[in-house]
Amino acid sequence: MPARTLKAVEWIDAGGGALRLLDQRLLPGREVWLHIHSAEAAAQAIREMVVRGAPAIGITAAYAMALAAMEAEKAGAPEATRRAQLERARELLAATRPTAVNLFWALDACKVQLSKDPAAAALLKLARRIHADDVAGNERIGELGLRHLQALGGAPFGVLTHCNAGALATGGLGTALAPLFLAHERGLPLHVYVDETRPRLQGARLTAWELEKAGVPHTLICDGAAASLMARGKIQLAITGADRIAANGDAANKIGTYSVAVNAAHHRLPFLVAAPASTFDLACPDGRAIPIEERAPAEVTDWGDERTCPPRTTALNPAFDVTPAALIRAILTDRGEISPVNAERVKAVIAAAGA
Repeated sequence: MPARTLKAVEWIDAGGGALRLLDQRLLPGREVWLHIHSAEAAAQAIREMVVRGAPAIGITAAYAMALAAMEAEKAGAPEATRRAQLERARELLAATRPTAVNLFWALDACKVQLSKDPAAAALLKLARRIHADDVAGNERIGELGLRHLQALGGAPFGVLTHCNAGALATGGLGTALAPLFLAHERGLPLHVYVDETRPRLQGARLTAWELEKAGVPHTLICDGAAASLMARGKIQLAITGADRIAANGDAANKIGTYSVAVNAAHHRLPFLVAAPASTFDLACPDGRAIPIEERAPAEVTDWGDERTCPPRTTALNPAFDVTPAALIRAILTDRGEISPVNAERVKAVIAAAGA
């Protein structure tokens, strides 16, 4: 299956080590891989969305810390100086994307490692483990989601997804797309409806590209068409990823996800969220405390080099919104399923396991 072989984030040992990233800004038109040799270049790649998707951002940050350690060791600086350089690299990476909590989870893991052993080899070993754990976790999430798809019965069914939560957004098969890939692999009669996901079109450019490569039947729709398709009986289930999930189960994801959940609730359809344990922020009590990244207005007002609105028109461009736990049927994680979605179940599944 192409989704299993797609490696949007990959460590390359040759030439002293480098991080290899698929430049997602250029998809679907061109497939270009960039070789990243420094934490500064990795931070720029995260900020400019060369790499995106909360799990993939976390993995990238971990490898970036290993690159920073390699650079510091080559310079031959004293250990105290190296530690200071690595802390600056960690702060640089932490400033790139405020909502995706996997970034901070990975950097916190690196900070713990630095307190024990700041050697590049130790940080690289940690980054490899974070990456491998995500690959395995994607498979577990996929199996949990597959059960929900199988429960829809044997007739052809439609599944709606928003933004991109496949192999491009993770280290492995994906989160929200993992059950869909497994369902197709095992012969379930599904058809995926892909929200285009304004304003950066992650659904149109990335999710549709992944589904096409895997041979999964799919149809691209405007974000505003989802409710109409639900009313017409075309969609039986909706599933998305998440960038940060609060302790009570409120989930932040790409802007427009909240609308999907509201529409699903109105039509009495299950709305699922798929995310690894590293996406949970247990220090965040509910969705009101989740920081929402504001991106450049030009993503809304411009289309390439062309202005699509009057010159003095302003735009608001929040990158994420928050779906209340009450609208989520279940959260599928690498540690098990959270259902019903509330603080008690989050604590039982995530906190009890030491997230």
